[in-house]
Amino acid sequence: MTATRRRGGRGRRQRIALLAFLLVVAVVVVVLLRAGAVKAPQIAVTRNVAAVLRVPGPAPRLAWPASGEAAELVEGLGGMGVHGAGAPVPIASVAKVMTAYLTLRAHPLAAGQDGFTLRLTKADVADERDRLAHGESVVGVRAGERLTEREALEALLLPSANNVAALLARHSPGGMDAFLRQMNETALKLGMRSTTYTDPSGFTATTVSTAADQVRLGVAAMRIPAFAQIVALPSAEIPVVGTVLNFNGLVGHAGYVGIKTGSDSAAGGCLLFAKRVVVGGRHLLVVGAVLGQRDGELIPAALASAQRLGDSVAASIHTATLIPAGRTVLRATRSDGLATPIVTTRAIRTIGWGGLRVPLTLTRTPVGRELAARSTVATLRAGGGSSVAVARDGLGKPSFGWRLRHLL
Repeated sequence: MTATRRRGGRGRRQRIALLAFLLVVAVVVVVLLRAGAVKAPQIAVTRNVAAVLRVPGPAPRLAWPASGEAAELVEGLGGMGVHGAGAPVPIASVAKVMTAYLTLRAHPLAAGQDGFTLRLTKADVADERDRLAHGESVVGVRAGERLTEREALEALLLPSANNVAALLARHSPGGMDAFLRQMNETALKLGMRSTTYTDPSGFTATTVSTAADQVRLGVAAMRIPAFAQIVALPSAEIPVVGTVLNFNGLVGHAGYVGIKTGSDSAAGGCLLFAKRVVVGGRHLLVVGAVLGQRDGELIPAALASAQRLGDSVAASIHTATLIPAGRTVLRATRSDGLATPIVTTRAIRTIGWGGLRVPLTLTRTPVGRELAARSTVATLRAGGGSSVAVARDGLGKPSFGWRLRHLL
C-alpha cells in the first residue's frame, strides 16, 4: 500500500506540474499575441484591369471621298484612319498653310496687332502681272502700297494670292532660298516625312504632300490664335483690291472654321479643313484633309468631300463609360487566404468613338498588413476621367489559430 501511494502521489504531482507548465505556456502565448509578437500576414495586391481600354460601341463609318486621298484627326483624341494610297501628291495652294505658319512663328501677331509692314515696289507689281498672265491666283498690288503682315496673311489665306506667298518668302531673312529650306526643315520637325516644298505658294506640281501630313500641319497651325482667327474670316479688306472673299465656302457653317483650299490641274481639288464640335460639354477640334478631288469643279468638289467627311467624324464622337462604378479593378489577398476586391467608387467616362484605345493610369496607395473596408487602394485615370478604388471589405486581424501557428 505504501508503494502504491507513493506511485499515485508521484503521478499526481507530475500531472499538476504538466498542467502548471501548460498554463504558463498558455499565459505566455496570450501575452505574446496581445503584445503583437506575431505580425499580421502580408497583403498582396494584384491588378484586374487592362492597361489600355477601348471605348465601347461600333467602329466609326466615315464618309471617305470616292477618289483621291483623305485623313482626319480629332485634337486630343487621335485619328479614325486615313483613306487612299497615302502617296505624296501635288497639293496646290494648301502649301500656303506652311508659308503662313512660318511667318507667324517668326513674327507672332497678338489680337489687334497688324505686325510688320511691307512696302511694295515696281518689281512686285511686275511679279503680280507675270503670275496673272500664267494663270496663277493673285491679288492686285500697286507700287508704293503698304501691306501689313495681317493684311498679307489675309490675302494669302482667303483669296489664295500666289504673289503674296512669294512676297512673304522674299521678306524673310535669307530670302526665297532660305525660306524654302525652312519650309522643308519644319515639315520634318512636324513629322511630315512625305512632304516636299519647292515653292511657297504650291503652284509648282513638285510641291507634294499627303493628306495625313497636312493634317499634322493643320493641327499645329490652328494652335496659333492669329492663324485660327484669319482662316475663320469669310472676307477681309485688302488695300488696292478692297473686299476679298474666302475661297473656303464651308467657313461659318456647321462649325467649320478654316483652313485652306487648293486647286489646279495637277492637284485636283484640295482642302485642309477644321471643324469645331462640342460633345459632352467638351470643345473639340476636328482637322481633316481631302486631296485630288475631281468630281466636277475642283474647289466645290473638295468642299463637298470635306464636308461629308467632317460631318461623319463629328457624328462618330460620343460620351462613353470606360469603367463603371463598382467595377473590380484590383484584388487584395492576404497570405492566410483571406481576400477582398478593390472596386471603383464612381464611373470613369470619356469622349471618343467605338474602338478608340484609351491608356489607363493606375496609381497605387501603399497597403500595410491590415486593410480597412472602404480604404483607398488606388487612383485610376483614363480619357480625362478618374476614380478612386477602395477595398470592398476589410482585412483585419488574422484568426487566433493562424497567429498561434505563426508564433510557434
